[in-house]
Amino acid sequence: MPTPLGTRLTAIICGRWTAWLVLLAAAVFSALVIGFAGDPRTGNDPTGALPDSAESVQVAELRRQLPGGQLNPALVVYSRDGAPLTADDDAAITADRAAFARDAVGEVGPPVYAPDRTAALVAVPLPAEIDIERLGEIVDRLRAEARAGLPAGAEAELTGGAGFTADVAAAFDGANVTLLAATVAVVAALLLITYRSPWLWLVPLAVVGTADVVSNGLIAIVSRAVDLRIDPSTTGIVDVLVFGAGTNYALLLIARYREELRREPDRRRALRRALGSAGPAITASALTVVLSLLTLLAAVLANDRAIGVAGAVGITTAMLYGLIVLPAALSVCGRGLFWPFVPRPGQADPTRSGIWARAGALVSRRPRTVLAGSLLLLAVLATGLFDARIGLSKTEQFRVSAESIDGLVTLSRSFPPGAADPVIVVADAAQTPAVLAAIETVDGVASARPAGGATDLAVVEVVLRAEPDSAESYQVIRDIRAALDSVPAADALVGGSVAANLDTRDAALRDLRVVVPLVLVVVLAVLIVLLRSIVAPLILVGTVVATFFAALGAATTLFTQVLGYPALDTSVPLLAFLFLVALGVDYNIFLTTRAREEAAVDGTRQGMRTALAVTGGVITSAGILLAAVFTVLGVLPLVTLTEIGVIVGFGVLLDTLLVRTLLVPAIAIVLGRRFWWPSALARHRVPQPVPVRADPTPKPVRADPMPGRRADAGG
Repeated sequence: MPTPLGTRLTAIICGRWTAWLVLLAAAVFSALVIGFAGDPRTGNDPTGALPDSAESVQVAELRRQLPGGQLNPALVVYSRDGAPLTADDDAAITADRAAFARDAVGEVGPPVYAPDRTAALVAVPLPAEIDIERLGEIVDRLRAEARAGLPAGAEAELTGGAGFTADVAAAFDGANVTLLAATVAVVAALLLITYRSPWLWLVPLAVVGTADVVSNGLIAIVSRAVDLRIDPSTTGIVDVLVFGAGTNYALLLIARYREELRREPDRRRALRRALGSAGPAITASALTVVLSLLTLLAAVLANDRAIGVAGAVGITTAMLYGLIVLPAALSVCGRGLFWPFVPRPGQADPTRSGIWARAGALVSRRPRTVLAGSLLLLAVLATGLFDARIGLSKTEQFRVSAESIDGLVTLSRSFPPGAADPVIVVADAAQTPAVLAAIETVDGVASARPAGGATDLAVVEVVLRAEPDSAESYQVIRDIRAALDSVPAADALVGGSVAANLDTRDAALRDLRVVVPLVLVVVLAVLIVLLRSIVAPLILVGTVVATFFAALGAATTLFTQVLGYPALDTSVPLLAFLFLVALGVDYNIFLTTRAREEAAVDGTRQGMRTALAVTGGVITSAGILLAAVFTVLGVLPLVTLTEIGVIVGFGVLLDTLLVRTLLVPAIAIVLGRRFWWPSALARHRVPQPVPVRADPTPKPVRADPMPGRRADAGG
């Protein structure tokens, strides 16, 4: 039941005149945030996401204190399609080296030629502490200078840490706009299909779109206030979250409003009732997602924490706009907003006799068969996990062509693969011979040489035979660290971008182990408070976890067997789990809160059937919409985001069409009242109608004192 405060708030939001004031206040607030938010804080430090305790971070910090210590070099690779470089090529490379000095910090080293002269490498030291936009400008200029004076047949490709960072940023140029446009188009199309009205869909779309823009502004403010670095992929994920969740909240509220309009002549009273009944479910749903996202604050990777904070801001904004701005907008519109299917008092509710009512009847007749079949299907889908591999190399992360990746491939043909990205070892200068000797004992090391330093510190560059960011290169780095432990006096630390990526992978696995239990505890706690039960929340959490494993297994099969992706990125399992569990439990909240309401009158079996019938349409629409919105992440150029979008999209469909439709109702019907234990509903017995029994003693038939009068006349 709504509290007195809640009743007063709904009266203000839905009032004849106060609704206009609410819309005016929302418009002013939105304009202020959009106008004064500014840009979020960004950064391009390869080790910026790692904790200070990581070896690669400590190496990066020490190198900043050394003369010429740079963390994000640009490597320009010259080649001639496998043929040796010519004297004219040598002259052009020498001229380029002089031109590169204008953008370099420190001296540009002399060109390094492959033994067969099929390639040459020039390293341009660039600062790591510049913003991504500035780095992109420098990289573009270096690429233009490298190509300007090349003889015919020669090629120049810029790669290295700076090239890769710039290409990632360039891949997002306009991509987030494309993502947003695709998201809006998908949401608009699905809303139009759902409502079958030429203008009703415009109201929730306008509200959710405004919430998305406002949330981006608020995220920018928060990022500067707490020094939180927001990259383009985080922005894209938050856009999808806000549109997906915000539209789901709108669908639930409008469906309940339509239901009340069939009972209540006063449309504002109907809206107040809809807000009072749907509001708690929407609030609980949003609170579950927000708290789940905030568990990422326990992560050690800054990127994960950024997604957690930014996502929490976005979902909170979507909830507030859905519970305040959307009902105010509906209040100022009449019933004609639903034209041509205008709900009016006395109309039959079509949801009680539609496809979901028939699904409920099926589950009610054969609950154990449905339960067994659903669990079997989930288990079969999860078998794809047996072939799962975690971790993408740098060359495997793009779905589109990138010069930095092409340059790495060219470099690997003429140099050891690790030459493009050497491992950096910082140690006590007096122990340099011992450090070199220890490193050279490690299998997989192509070369190790001193590369500068200071009076008390030495820098050693180690070239690996393995491709950077491959499993083999990670193992060699672990072996180097183990070998250097045998020289304790050296205080040696192993860093560089490949070591940083290894540390990132290890940190991601640590975050997975820590955050997953926290998410489950948060979701379980919210469900226990909401349903006042223990059994039902445990079952609901179990079903969404089963959905996650099934979706991850099926998607892994798709990625490896159909799309040819070599592995899942390290961040994918955690983010996919978080989104699927937090968002997937929404639909179970919508279903079970209605089932609890109906079970108090009709019992668990009939209550679940009724809840499935009346919520089936809106939850299915919401699930399809959310799945489609997440799948839109595939328009972005990174394999990581494509994987997250496909896994979450498929998982949401699985949860909507199988778990919420068949599995959860089947479990509830099999358990009966025990599903709600230990709440009072578990002890509630629905009064059974007393059947009218015929008296077995025949009674004499009396003559009708008024022949011709109908026996049922006047009755």
